Amino acid sequence: MTEITFNYCFDFPDNSKKRFLIQLDPITLEYKSSSNTPPDWALLGIARCQCCKLDLSQHDYCPIAANISELVIGFKDTASHSSCLVSCISSARTCSKDTTVQEGLASIMGIIMATSGCPSMSILKPMACFHLPFATVEESMFRSVSAYLLRQYFSHKKGDNCDFFMHRIQEHYDEVQQVNEGILKRINMTSEMDADKNAIITLNSLAQILVMEVDEDLDSFKRLFS
Repeated sequence: MTEITFNYCFDFPDNSKKRFLIQLDPITLEYKSSSNTPPDWALLGIARCQCCKLDLSQHDYCPIAANISELVIGFKDTASHSSCLVSCISSARTCSKDTTVQEGLASIMGIIMATSGCPSMSILKPMACFHLPFATVEESMFRSVSAYLLRQYFSHKKGDNCDFFMHRIQEHYDEVQQVNEGILKRINMTSEMDADKNAIITLNSLAQILVMEVDEDLDSFKRLFS
């Protein structure tokens, strides 16, 4: 199998450009990081998430912070509301949208955070294989719930304890929110502008909305199956 790649391009009105290539291992779906030394704010012991399951003796850096560091540095002087044309080129399709830097960054960070090897974010990893750029809130919720229930199906096939009624989904997404908040603290240490910060806030809002929807029995989706 070949690598899974997403080539994100930001084209600005002043003709400047920013390019970021995301490569995932086709078997493990793990993000293939660069060999550059991460900045100090990516050290695992700094602003460590409350739910962190990584051993400090075995990991020098937070894998998410290390993998998004290039992105954070590249946009540290960019305002979230800056207009641009964002394109995502993959082997399957090319998607483009006239949007804000914030929305483009949220799409990229969503992939990297899910595939960097953080145990608390592993629940999101399968969705990275079928990445949907610029997903709406409704699309994100539909994909998240579908992926969660498909995971339960395969767990059931193995004879494991399953959660088809999603009683435990809040526990998983509570950890996702803790990771988002931890990454935001790290970004605040280095970035003066708000594009990358607001991208994380957007992702965190999606996690919060998903938990609320599950608590309300996914009422907003019932009409699709009536």
